[in-house]
Amino acid sequence: MTAHRTLTARTKRGAMKTVLAAILAAAVMLPAVAAAQIKTLPTEEMTVTATVVALDYKTRVMTVKEANGILNTMTVPPEVKRFDALKVGDTITAKYHETIILRLMKPGEAAVDSLAGSLTPGAGVRPNLTATAQRSITATVTAIDSAIPSITLTGPDKKTYTHTVTDREALKQVKVGDRLDITWSAAVLISVEGAKPK
Repeated sequence: MTAHRTLTARTKRGAMKTVLAAILAAAVMLPAVAAAQIKTLPTEEMTVTATVVALDYKTRVMTVKEANGILNTMTVPPEVKRFDALKVGDTITAKYHETIILRLMKPGEAAVDSLAGSLTPGAGVRPNLTATAQRSITATVTAIDSAIPSITLTGPDKKTYTHTVTDREALKQVKVGDRLDITWSAAVLISVEGAKPK
């Protein structure tokens, strides 16, 4: 596991989700995508802190303990400079921010399927970095059940995702065969503070 895991982890929700599944799940919960033609979902932000409890400088393996007591072990990528400046007892803070933009695609418009990301080391004495990721896909509406109500989307991996929809009026705005251009962007700023003297 690398620092990229932070971008797909839902630490507060207690489970990891793949980026694609998260995108498709969010896509069916917004109101009136078709009516608006383009929609930006509300921004999600969270801050997670953890304390360094073990370090292996040779293998770049670090174990941290979250406030809820959960331990996570990860391999820190070489893009993270000054890894050797980390100490047991340091506090690592990760500030996470994501946005999802949905657009009803026009007939005949080319499908999209792209993934890009970067790790940018920060300046300063203490280790820090900014990680970003952007995933764009085309998902096709393959089934609608107005009785439940629910919608089924098929992504570029040919897997299908079915979810209930709370807004029945929004469900009336789309039909089987419609395609959505979904762009998910996320950034996480990771900073480190030294252990406070006792």
